Amino acid sequence: MTRLAGKVALVTGAVRGIGRAICERFLDNGATVFLADIDAEEGGALAEHLGARATFLHLNVCDEDQWQAVIAQVERLAGKLDILVNNAGITGLAEHSGPQDPENTTLEEWCHVHRINLDGLFLGCKHAIRSMKKTGGGSIVNMSSRSGLVGIPAAVAYASSKAAILNHTRSVALYCAGQNYNIRCNAVAPAAIMTPIWDAMLGRDGNRDARVAQIERGIPLGHMGTPEDVAGAVLYLASDEAAYMTGTELHVDGGILAGAAAAPQGSVE
Repeated sequence: MTRLAGKVALVTGAVRGIGRAICERFLDNGATVFLADIDAEEGGALAEHLGARATFLHLNVCDEDQWQAVIAQVERLAGKLDILVNNAGITGLAEHSGPQDPENTTLEEWCHVHRINLDGLFLGCKHAIRSMKKTGGGSIVNMSSRSGLVGIPAAVAYASSKAAILNHTRSVALYCAGQNYNIRCNAVAPAAIMTPIWDAMLGRDGNRDARVAQIERGIPLGHMGTPEDVAGAVLYLASDEAAYMTGTELHVDGGILAGAAAAPQGSVE
């Protein structure tokens, strides 16, 4: 398949889950892919496993100097940047032992989640725009969540950051269109996708399957999604097939937002 033939892509949070699936799908469709992640050991091993068109670049998305260095390296090695996928993010549930509700979340925890999920994405958009406009345009795909569209009482920082991502996506899209940069910016909003991000909520004890079954009863399609389900939506938005789409989002949620019976208590992507 060659839907991204000749394209150069940079994917953040590339080592696991949805990020890895996106990299694999892009490579299968002919792209040159730069895997950006804070985990250098696992990232380097994954790039070697994926083959010659995959290159790992260490990136802490909170660090603007590192963003500039990474994009400069992409330009030096590949000559351009066509696609940026801002996928890196955390829920805060695994990273902090305390509650993540509106009453008890600490300011430090709130800021930490926003720093990675939102500030990191802002920096990615900023420096991708500056790169892409030099070579005729490109596509930015931001990873939001169903949690950015509904309240999540048990993960307020995560939900807030994902909501802000949707609005920043629209602002970037309108700005680039207004500047005639030929840069599109869209978002994907997954929900109930089985990735390691769920481990903190599902646990690994004998009741894990029962917890999964309870969640799946609230999904109209009756089952949780896979990272590959999300990768397909990202591929579409990144490709020229979505040339007339900017400032919008695709929902990959098994029909949850269409009207599931279950209330979103603590569940996220």
